[in-house]
Amino acid sequence: MQAMILAAGRGERMMPLTKNTPKPLLLAAGKSLIERLIERLVSAKITDIVINHAYLGQQIEDTLGDGSQFGASIRYSPEGNQGLETAGGIIHALPLLGEAPFLVVNADIATDFPFHTLHEKPIDLAHLVLVPNPSHHPQGDFHLNTNHTLSSSDINCFTFSGIGLYSPELFRKAPANSTKLAPILRQAMLTNRVTGEYFGGFWMDIGTPARLETFEKQLITI
Repeated sequence: MQAMILAAGRGERMMPLTKNTPKPLLLAAGKSLIERLIERLVSAKITDIVINHAYLGQQIEDTLGDGSQFGASIRYSPEGNQGLETAGGIIHALPLLGEAPFLVVNADIATDFPFHTLHEKPIDLAHLVLVPNPSHHPQGDFHLNTNHTLSSSDINCFTFSGIGLYSPELFRKAPANSTKLAPILRQAMLTNRVTGEYFGGFWMDIGTPARLETFEKQLITI
């Protein structure tokens, strides 16, 4: 299974830390967020990785190289300085991702999710990992039905973790420009073609300096 790490965001909420450093390369206890994520993927035997980038993206390539230092093979999907939004970035990288379902993970999360459980996971158009709603996102994103399909709802929603499996078919009719992922997923949910699972273990969206500091304190304490 191939994986794509989404690393093209500008990290506006992380300013001033991201003024000269792309958010995925921000350090927590001496190691960057994206390096920690790559190590977790490799430990789950997911070693063929595509990384998109935009803002200050050359720094990501210069730091990670071809991935051999991690036991991985890394290829890059540059998007220019502005980026292409979430779905747009995936669509742009499809020529590198092949025809089989692939894993996509946000570069700015920290988690102990067992990625190895996604090997050979049967999916239709998409399969998303949901987590408990954090304090900064109490309304959640999607409702997990009893048959494991997902739906848009205003009640009993969980938060999308930024971890998902996708079939290339999901993006066949999507415009190849700056397109967000959520509307594409919600459209597919209308025909029950998106499944999900709940994960209650460690997960953090490292989206602000305060959350980065909290994560670093947890790492130092462990």
